[in-house]
Amino acid sequence: MNKTKEIVLKAIEDLRPYLHNDGGDMELVEITKDNKVIVKLLGACQTCSVSTVTMKAGLEENLKILAPEITAVEALQN
Repeated sequence: MNKTKEIVLKAIEDLRPYLHNDGGDMELVEITKDNKVIVKLLGACQTCSVSTVTMKAGLEENLKILAPEITAVEALQN
């Protein structure tokens, strides 16, 4: 596993307790060639009105500090 993927998985794991508190979760789908992180929203996160804020303010901002090569975080469109 490469270093960037390890960092992304750890960041998701660190966010997971907060997601679980609200009945949701997310999983890593892929890191694209242009370093975009694609996640799948699960449970309550699929319909939550603030899931975009969680992804952008929670996960994306943290990843841009920990792994500056990450360009964005997006949810997989079902």
